[in-house]
Amino acid sequence: MPEFLGSWEFIVLALLVLVLFGAKRLPDSARALGRSMRIFKAETKGLRSDDETPSPTPTRTETVVPVSALPQPVQAQQVHTQPAQAQPVQVQPVQAQPVQAQPVQAAPVQHTPDSRP
Repeated sequence: MPEFLGSWEFIVLALLVLVLFGAKRLPDSARALGRSMRIFKAETKGLRSDDETPSPTPTRTETVVPVSALPQPVQAQQVHTQPAQAQPVQVQPVQAQPVQAQPVQAAPVQHTPDSRP
């Protein structure tokens, strides 16, 4: 046990955890914590084994291309364009059509002895 956590402090802490989480949830929580720790341990062991085995480094080959074989840059031509002129648009108003309401018939409600209004 750590030095700052004496036997009385440990007992009080255990009782506090028991009161907060309840006796029914503690075994499930401990089981889940154990599984998580086991998975964490396996993953860290896998990472350590990955670091120990050197991965094969790919060999690098360089190809030298002479400057004369590279494509020559193309001279850009200046293009003068005129901005587009805005054309006026005529908008016609839309006529609203009246909507006729259709009557809705409700289904009759049947009360059974078990149902409450």
